[in-house]
Amino acid sequence: MSNNPVLVANPGAHTAAYRPEIDAAIKRVLDSGWYILGKEVEGFEKEFASYIGTQHCVGVANGTDAIAIILQAAGIGLGDEVITTSHSAVATTAAIEQVGATPVFADIDPETFTLDPVSVESRISSKTKALAPVHIYGHPVDIPAFQKIALEKDLFLLEDCAQAHGAKFKGNSIGRFGHAASYSFYPTKNLGAIGDGGGITTDVDTFAEEMKALRQYGWKERYVSSIGGVNSRLDELQAAILRVKLKGLHKDIARRQEIAARYNEALENQESILAPKVKADYEHAYHLYVVLAEDRQKLEQHLKAESINSTYHYPLAIHQQSAYAQRIRGGDDLPVTEHVYKNVLSLPMYPELTEKEIARVCKALESF
Repeated sequence: MSNNPVLVANPGAHTAAYRPEIDAAIKRVLDSGWYILGKEVEGFEKEFASYIGTQHCVGVANGTDAIAIILQAAGIGLGDEVITTSHSAVATTAAIEQVGATPVFADIDPETFTLDPVSVESRISSKTKALAPVHIYGHPVDIPAFQKIALEKDLFLLEDCAQAHGAKFKGNSIGRFGHAASYSFYPTKNLGAIGDGGGITTDVDTFAEEMKALRQYGWKERYVSSIGGVNSRLDELQAAILRVKLKGLHKDIARRQEIAARYNEALENQESILAPKVKADYEHAYHLYVVLAEDRQKLEQHLKAESINSTYHYPLAIHQQSAYAQRIRGGDDLPVTEHVYKNVLSLPMYPELTEKEIARVCKALESF
């Protein structure tokens, strides 16, 4: 058996799989002489909006900026509360604070690890202006429940889709169920660039135009700032690369789902390791394959002995990190979140895993 480690993620292999087309796309951009907000960005925005099923996509510099620009365009800022999850990358919380708003944490569903609508409702106050649920690991949140809360409480609904490109609810891509949705195109994402990149989807024409102005100094007329904006532009090179990878996204997600099915089968007789749950009507995009283990450290060491890498997404919940500890409302009442963080472990998951590597992971899971 090979001693080469099985990696948790491998963005280099993913780029290599598309290398000839990427090289051609880069040459096209270099030859064009136009490197910021040109035809490649316009082309990607149209193609990604079509893929998601929305009227608009707005390309920005990264996923964090995508969230902040959405909130700013929605008029959410100082004194406003946004309910989100502590079980995520810190980007969502950081973006909320970036616009001057106040994050509030609600607990998560014990099966899907996504934001729990019941907990969310218990956190709503007179200051609450928006909900920012995260489709964590690639499993969508409870779409109907969040739409109902947003409608009844007159709240802005922002879908954080940074980990869920291609995930679906009743056959429809997530990213089209809220007022707007944010995406990250970080290299390890299901749809990843070879640098930073982000996007926003929405069906509201005026909202899209506002966000396009906000991403470039508030310009609605070149060099004239009609509103206060930022500099957050998806560049032409990254857009051209994303256009290449977008064509293969459906195939790549199908491969992720195939790998997940193999792992699920290997875990069928394992009582101490729980495979990811997928609820009816939902399609998991498996950005990450995360198990719940009774003895996480023992499992981690068992996999390491077989040269199989694993990792924690994330080592600490946001409310447990020093920058946010004891200062975010709701952070003192997250029992499910805190239980999950003691037991979750991410296994290797990317489309370029070889059959031998998948077999090694499955064998290690079966023998634990």
